[in-house]
Amino acid sequence: MIPSPITEKTLSRNMLDVLIRAGLLTILAMFCFRIFSPFLDLMLWSIILAITLYPLHIKFKNRLGISHGHTATLLVLIAVAILMVPIYLLGTSLVDSVESAIAVVKSDTVQVPPPPEALASWPLVGKPLNALWMQASNDLPLLIQKYIPEIKDFSLALLGKLAGASMGFLIFIFSLIIAGIFMAYGQAGSRSAVSIVSRICGPDRGPSITVLCTATIRAVALGVIGIAFIQMLLVGAGLVLKGIPAAGLLALAVLLLGIMQLPATLITIPVIIFAFATDGPTTATIVFSIYVFVAGLVDNVLKPLLLGRGVDVPMPVVLIGALGGMVTGGIIGLFIGPVVLAVAYQLFWQWVGDQPQEKGSSDQTKA
Repeated sequence: MIPSPITEKTLSRNMLDVLIRAGLLTILAMFCFRIFSPFLDLMLWSIILAITLYPLHIKFKNRLGISHGHTATLLVLIAVAILMVPIYLLGTSLVDSVESAIAVVKSDTVQVPPPPEALASWPLVGKPLNALWMQASNDLPLLIQKYIPEIKDFSLALLGKLAGASMGFLIFIFSLIIAGIFMAYGQAGSRSAVSIVSRICGPDRGPSITVLCTATIRAVALGVIGIAFIQMLLVGAGLVLKGIPAAGLLALAVLLLGIMQLPATLITIPVIIFAFATDGPTTATIVFSIYVFVAGLVDNVLKPLLLGRGVDVPMPVVLIGALGGMVTGGIIGLFIGPVVLAVAYQLFWQWVGDQPQEKGSSDQTKA
């Protein structure tokens, strides 16, 4: 049967209409993304914080008996007040460290002890490190003057990092405020999320995938960020009580190592060595060393208990997603990676389980 020219013309016209509409929608999506992209990190953090804090929001509301808006406002104010405490301690510690360093430099009383004899016998780095240390012991001002360009570049880079951290903290505060707005309309937002996911993945899988994404974000927040924050508080309290210099910076380094899933012993062991070198093997030093060392290992106990809790996905999947997401996308990727990997894991095994039965096996089942 030969198709009529009218039919071919109609099909080509319909195809052209579809292509034009698809092109216009693509252009519209690109423009929307360009307009929204400056606020993307802000909105992602807001959604993550809202999902993480919403169970606490519900507990507050039920306990206090006030509206969702008032509860969200109260929760945001409490969170901001809690955040200000470590920031204040970090700032005061940094200022004290800088002031003490400036005072030592102005007094010109810095005395570097000579290097140990065994240092020169170290392989590869022993001789150059011994020479550098010896020069610092004999004439420290000349050594500082020699490396002034490197010191200047390092100082500028450090100031840039501090400025970036300050900007990140401000973005986090704004994200927390927007998260409070999201929590005030949490029920409507939950229904909207289920509707969107159901439209993409189907009405049968939409609610379960939404619950999986929510539980994964909460598990990562509790199992990674929460544990790192607890570890920072425990180690930081010991450093402050012992009077370790730059205790705030060291506590912040413990937090960053915990988020990056690196052992806190990278900080605690050098601190223990410094404490023994300065104060000797006293009772206070031994107690401090044991406490700081145990506090640096507390994540090994808490992580199996909290990471992946409430998620219908094995813990290694969540952990691999968190590590891979952080490597590829930074702190935001720490949350996005586990969500994507968990959803892909669930969809894969649902696809595996949806295999059609063979005809012979179905006939045997009927018989």
